[in-house]
Amino acid sequence: MKEVEKDIIYAKECYELIGFMYDVWNVIGYGHKEIFYQKAVAEIFRKNNKNFKEQLRLRVKMGEKELGIYILDFLYEDKIVIELKQGENFSRQDFNQIYAYLKATNLKLGLLIHFTRTGIKFKRIVNLK
Repeated sequence: MKEVEKDIIYAKECYELIGFMYDVWNVIGYGHKEIFYQKAVAEIFRKNNKNFKEQLRLRVKMGEKELGIYILDFLYEDKIVIELKQGENFSRQDFNQIYAYLKATNLKLGLLIHFTRTGIKFKRIVNLK
């Protein structure tokens, strides 16, 4: 592994994940509903014997009082939150959504992945707290 990659959290897992996302894009292409991408990604994870949870429901509480539920697209290897989107542009709302998931799970890394006309775009969101 390159020296720079040693400082990148879950570099190996992210490299593998982006490869899986390109596998999905290469097979089904652009322009589908997000749910179709989710199903295709889950199938790729299963075929590669990966540990993942799909449509994971997280209860957000204040003490004993439940405030609401977040639904994660995927939790990968019990350490990376994955949110899939269809479209070209990242929005502030997308970033806020995945950051809220990271805070709720107390995990360090989230991947925001967009299936675009030309391939995959992704952003790594790190929870520094």
